[in-house]
Amino acid sequence: MKAQEVMGTVDKNGQLSLDKPLAVQKQSRVRVIVLFDEEEMDEDDESKEAVLESLRKSLGEAKAGKTRPISELWDGIDVE
Repeated sequence: MKAQEVMGTVDKNGQLSLDKPLAVQKQSRVRVIVLFDEEEMDEDDESKEAVLESLRKSLGEAKAGKTRPISELWDGIDVE
């Protein structure tokens, strides 16, 4: 077997579309192994969930009166 590496996209229907044609000399069947970029896939889901959790926590703290004056938030920040 001979191998080639190409990038592509899987659409919402699960169909694979290659970014460029394969370099082949004759028509033939192929074995396809798809490697997903886990960081790219999980990053969006995790970051959305992390943002939502942070917002839930902040809202709960605000409702409980656990707030600080905005002037305190600037203490220690050096602005150039």
